[in-house]
Amino acid sequence: MKVISTDESSFAGELDRIKNRRNSVPQAVEDVVSKILDDVVARGDDALFEYTEKFDGILLNPRTVEVSPDEIETAFREVNADDVDILKFSAARIEDFHRRQIEESWSYSDDEGIELGQILRPLERVGIYAPGGLATYPSTVLMAAVPAGIAGVGEIILVTPARNGYINPLMLVAARLSGVDRIFKIGGAQAIAALACGTESIPRVDKIVGPGNIYVATAKRMVYGKTGIDMIAGPSEIVIISDGMIEPEVVAADLLSQAEHDPMAGAILLTPDREFACKVAAEAQLKAKELESPVAAEALENYGAAIITADMDEAVDIANSLAPEHLELAVEKPKALLSRITNAGAVFLGQNTPEVLGDYIAGPNHILPTGGTARFSSPLGVYDFIKRINVISFSGKALEKHGLKAAGFADIEGLEAHKRSIMIRLRGRTSNKTKNS
Repeated sequence: MKVISTDESSFAGELDRIKNRRNSVPQAVEDVVSKILDDVVARGDDALFEYTEKFDGILLNPRTVEVSPDEIETAFREVNADDVDILKFSAARIEDFHRRQIEESWSYSDDEGIELGQILRPLERVGIYAPGGLATYPSTVLMAAVPAGIAGVGEIILVTPARNGYINPLMLVAARLSGVDRIFKIGGAQAIAALACGTESIPRVDKIVGPGNIYVATAKRMVYGKTGIDMIAGPSEIVIISDGMIEPEVVAADLLSQAEHDPMAGAILLTPDREFACKVAAEAQLKAKELESPVAAEALENYGAAIITADMDEAVDIANSLAPEHLELAVEKPKALLSRITNAGAVFLGQNTPEVLGDYIAGPNHILPTGGTARFSSPLGVYDFIKRINVISFSGKALEKHGLKAAGFADIEGLEAHKRSIMIRLRGRTSNKTKNS
């Protein structure tokens, strides 16, 4: 984990390297994903099952691709009751937070007989992608499915890869608790293709949400337009701003909590205290070696940094430029800094609020924009499962008063048929008035 000061000549380059760690996708990945998408579109289930056997080691058919009710009931028997209670607790908190995001249709009218408004309609069918196999993330299922249910989505479909025909029972329990309607044992780019275009066994969805590896993220990008997507998720990242008033081992633990996700995960400390920065870096490297998986140590080596800033103002400026997925304000007075934060997926205030609480039981969504996209995008929410439809109604009086302005605008843009659409109505009204007189 590098310790670097903002006044060093190499700092700007190092910061750019961290920012741009996944701005491009290798051509080999693009080629593989493109072939899979085309193949699933052309051959449907046959291609889907072939790729599932190749990548996941499971031979499926139309009868076995979907998780059965018996399999879900078995999952509930296999999962420890305490773990089920934890999932229920998390689901309840997620629901409580997201119910506050519900919007209402609205309209207004004026004395000229113009009525305008917007109606909200839930999406009819959505697909959730949840990573599976070697890792299992029931939290992702809860975070995606609960808001979809609150939005009123007609059918919620979950796809997650199985290994040797086995889906972790925690995933199935989370799916049942969060209102998922159907579960399929498929993953990877082939699952995204099936959701986007439909096959004999997998219905086409209106939107795909949820994180995945580089192949899944690339597939989501490629199918956008055929279906909607929430975002293109990249490697996880955490930025911690600290004034040095917290134990170094605590900050190091929080950095490692995200570093263990992916060798490309970003873990960055911003502090004006040089001694503190060095202590945190040393502690993080030491504790990374104690973890069973080498992933965290690799991530620290690749994209870990303890950055020494001139002051706290510079620390905030750098954090805003990074627009991180997770931002911890590990300072004595975090709310004093919060007003200056403009770019982040989620902000965690004070030493008692580690990012991990947000992953599981706080309530706000943990499916967050990554890779600097928090500059322009937001966490997953109920609003992601709603579409808005504008409604417009003009009375005859309003048309007569304002129609010529619309016709004039059509003239400005050189669109003759647009103008005629207005004028034919106005001529009809003028003619009727003449006859009546």
